[in-house]
Amino acid sequence: MARLDEQQWDVEMNSTDSILSALTEQVACYRKLAKLADAQHQCVQQGQTEQLLNILKKRQEVLDRITALEQILGPVRKNWTGYRDTLDAQGKAMAEKLMAEVRSLLEEIMSADRNDTIVLQQRKIAVTRQIAATGKGQQVNRRYAASAYGGMRRSSVDIRSS
Repeated sequence: MARLDEQQWDVEMNSTDSILSALTEQVACYRKLAKLADAQHQCVQQGQTEQLLNILKKRQEVLDRITALEQILGPVRKNWTGYRDTLDAQGKAMAEKLMAEVRSLLEEIMSADRNDTIVLQQRKIAVTRQIAATGKGQQVNRRYAASAYGGMRRSSVDIRSS
């Protein structure tokens, strides 16, 4: 990761509008992710695989944008206190509000994802059990057939006329 030299840092520190704008856009991205997480949950609950794949694709697009925003915000976050101290009271309040919302949305999204993971794991276990039960049922049927019909010998009487 590239380090910012002092001159670049001064430019970043003085461009509070671009930082606050990036934070605002990041919050919008996390809000969109939260909505997509809700839609994902519905798809998981209803077993809608095709729609789930579409939602996951959309989530990846939003995450790509968040990653791009992190290129701007990452260096500022490393020295958040220093950056915050350069802001006026209104800027500080806005920045803190945006950061708090990012944290809150992240917690919400991560919680929803954990819940969906649990549902999918439970479904996987149930399917594995069904497959095992089907296999055991087939095995029982084979054993029954072998014992019922396998014990019968073919007649050794030749019915052909000599």
